[in-house]
Amino acid sequence: MGRLKPQCATESSVNDTSFDSIIWSAQEVRETARRLASVREAALCGDPSHDAPRPIIGESWRRALGSGVDPDRDRRQPQLTDAELAHRRQTSPLAAVLPTLTEGLLPAADAAQQIMVVTDAEGRVLWREGCAPVRRMADRHGFDHGADWTEEIVGTNAIGTALVARRPVLVHSAEHFVRTHHPWTCAAAPLHDPRDGRLLGTVDVSGPARTFHPTTLPLVSAVARLAEGELRTRHHTSLERLRSSAAPVLARIGGRALAVDPHGWTAGVTGMSPPDRVVLPKAPEAGPRWLPRYGMCTLEPLPGGWLIRVGRPEPAPAPGRVLLDVSGRDGATVTVTGPAGSWSHELTPRHAELLFVLAAHPEGRSAAELAQDLFGDGGRTVTVRAELSRLRRHLAGVLAHRPYRFADGVDVALLLPPRPCDLLPQSSAPAVAAARRG
Repeated sequence: MGRLKPQCATESSVNDTSFDSIIWSAQEVRETARRLASVREAALCGDPSHDAPRPIIGESWRRALGSGVDPDRDRRQPQLTDAELAHRRQTSPLAAVLPTLTEGLLPAADAAQQIMVVTDAEGRVLWREGCAPVRRMADRHGFDHGADWTEEIVGTNAIGTALVARRPVLVHSAEHFVRTHHPWTCAAAPLHDPRDGRLLGTVDVSGPARTFHPTTLPLVSAVARLAEGELRTRHHTSLERLRSSAAPVLARIGGRALAVDPHGWTAGVTGMSPPDRVVLPKAPEAGPRWLPRYGMCTLEPLPGGWLIRVGRPEPAPAPGRVLLDVSGRDGATVTVTGPAGSWSHELTPRHAELLFVLAAHPEGRSAAELAQDLFGDGGRTVTVRAELSRLRRHLAGVLAHRPYRFADGVDVALLLPPRPCDLLPQSSAPAVAAARRG
């Protein structure tokens, strides 16, 4: 592989500029597959007289050889467990834009007998949808939920190569390093966090080489950019909500303070110049905390973020108060009162159930107990943990875990309906049903 010669300029070469016209000419599809197989064999044998692969493919082949990938057969790695797969799906920022990816790609993929795949930044397959016969074909290659599709495991492929190159990639037929993948063609585009450029994963369309169309890669790239734009819009919208709720709190504070979202992005400041972002602890909690650049600060929860008081911590603030109002038939709210003032948050039906159970059990509940309380199934702990993670985005510092409970020092008041039978009337949670019966 080290002797691969520079890109050939002859008509028979498979280069970046002529690639589409060669592959997608109906008369030359089979010839192109044979030509690519010949290029691959020559490259593996170190034949310097043969046409070279496209640069992005040649570089990937070198990496695959260096990783010890077998060019003749699949190498399978253990897939993620169901619990780990569910956790990665629920914590992936791409979950929020999955509908955009699906609506943009799945109709075309189905029509062309392809499948759509979304991976995380580690190349693990999180979601896979599309043509059922092609899904079954993919299963035979281990191309299933939880699979590792990096170059180090399966060699050159659109997903793994896009993760390395950080650009959209098409891998056609024998451009795949592993011979058993040659009947496939795949097109993938990386997805980045628009806030800081962090790689989040890839979106890919894969299927039989004979069914692919030259517009597939541009379509995948365009939908990936659309999804990144949606992530950017969601970020700005969440900051605006936090800015609105934080404005009256900041107005009452003397000295320096910031309102930031759970990731440290700044929504508002007082008494100082606004930074783009504050580095928060991995698991921030209310109270005194040392922060890079600012030194000792005091963190207090805000709906959807944190209030950061910059400077030496003052004497411990009075315990906060939480009012959980489940007295109405049309919804529930939680109101938090602390040193910075009061703010309220409208609860989803599931979050109202969770907070009601925690208020009824001040000693705390395990994830299995909450799963039994909400679903009558103690095994649904992954769902419970995911919902609590979402709830903590709004009530950071108010809730504690191990076991799950309201944090120490928080005074909890529960406002119930006059008649027990009217408690959260839309809820089917066993714990709520039991409370209705008194």
